[in-house]
Amino acid sequence: MSRLKTDFVAKARTAWPGEPPAFVVVLAEEATRTSLAATAKRIGYTGGLVSNIIANKYPAGFERIEAKVRGALMNECVMCPVLGEIGRDRCLDEQAMPRLATSSIRSKLWRACRNGCPHSRIKTEGGQ
Repeated sequence: MSRLKTDFVAKARTAWPGEPPAFVVVLAEEATRTSLAATAKRIGYTGGLVSNIIANKYPAGFERIEAKVRGALMNECVMCPVLGEIGRDRCLDEQAMPRLATSSIRSKLWRACRNGCPHSRIKTEGGQ
């Protein structure tokens, strides 16, 4: 017996007033095409969070999630001062990585992400 696939796009269109944001539609399309769990794994979040975004029930801001979706599912890129052109999702992942004294690239990335990179979402003590 096969399981019916959930139409997450229909859920998004019902939940959001007017047209859902483009990233929500892409997220819902991917969840419908694959699964909620697979989509969540692709962007590095939980299925519950993805479900809440699609259902317009996520209580916090979703700028970071939108950036992850745009990078992982919409092929949006940014120009990294260290790595060159990378996906927006990878940019966020690199910002979250620790500084490693054993890796010159990791150290360069750590510094670049904290010293004026226009794509950085890291809040610095100086108020950036």
